[in-house]
Amino acid sequence: MSATHGELAARIEALAATPAGTVLAAHAEATVAELLDLLESGTIRSAERDATGTWHAVPWVKRGILVGFRAGRIVDLSPRRENAASPFSFFDKHTIPTRAFTLADNVRVVPGGSTARRGAFVAPGVVCMPPMFINVGAYVGAGTMVDSHALVGSCAQVGERVHLSAAAQIGGVLEPVNASPVIIEDDAIIGGNCGVYEGTVVRARAVLAAGVVLTRGTPVYDLVRETVYRASSDRPLEIPEGAVVVPGARTVKSSWGVGEGLSLQTPVIVKYRDDKTDLATALETWLR
Repeated sequence: MSATHGELAARIEALAATPAGTVLAAHAEATVAELLDLLESGTIRSAERDATGTWHAVPWVKRGILVGFRAGRIVDLSPRRENAASPFSFFDKHTIPTRAFTLADNVRVVPGGSTARRGAFVAPGVVCMPPMFINVGAYVGAGTMVDSHALVGSCAQVGERVHLSAAAQIGGVLEPVNASPVIIEDDAIIGGNCGVYEGTVVRARAVLAAGVVLTRGTPVYDLVRETVYRASSDRPLEIPEGAVVVPGARTVKSSWGVGEGLSLQTPVIVKYRDDKTDLATALETWLR
């Protein structure tokens, strides 16, 4: 962390330590705005990957976002037309409004109701298909497509050239501040109606088939390596690099459950990504 960012972090930590019900210092709004500007530029992030490949939350950044909500007041953020109000009404904290894009950002925001919130980094070459939502503190890398009805939650980190298919839900983790956000690394493909939650890490080039749901409590069975991946008290659930994951099921062990023919949803790794998998997904490049 640079000396400049260290000074910003110190201001944020002091604001965050202000007792509940106490008026925040006069510089609170300006401090939050400075933090959000740095997040939008990608200069700082709410999570970082260390030399070992392990992702860690950046607690002071997340505390700063929470200070932004605390310092904000609810205002009318509804879009306005010349001489007429918009038919859509929005009311939210004035410190964290929607993010405004310009042509210079080189981000495709296709008409139809998509929104990125202030403090979200959206790299050049990202495609936003309507309607989708990118929340505060999130990071979306270059060349990624966020498809219709997809969500990138608060502080989620999405790498480059990722495809978040229609209705994919990438969960947000803002509190507790030391909890790692959901991570989707470079070149991953997240199928339609997938859900990735609770700090799960999807490593580079992994493929989640439509309908896969991953949470901290989800065991993932690897048919190729004959092992089971689980989260632990100090590590998130991780999907290995290049893994191809499909929805599966495992039999309930109780005698009554067996008698009723019940099973539990369980993601299963059926293969690791190869040239054939890549050919099956090559069509994406023609759509960008």
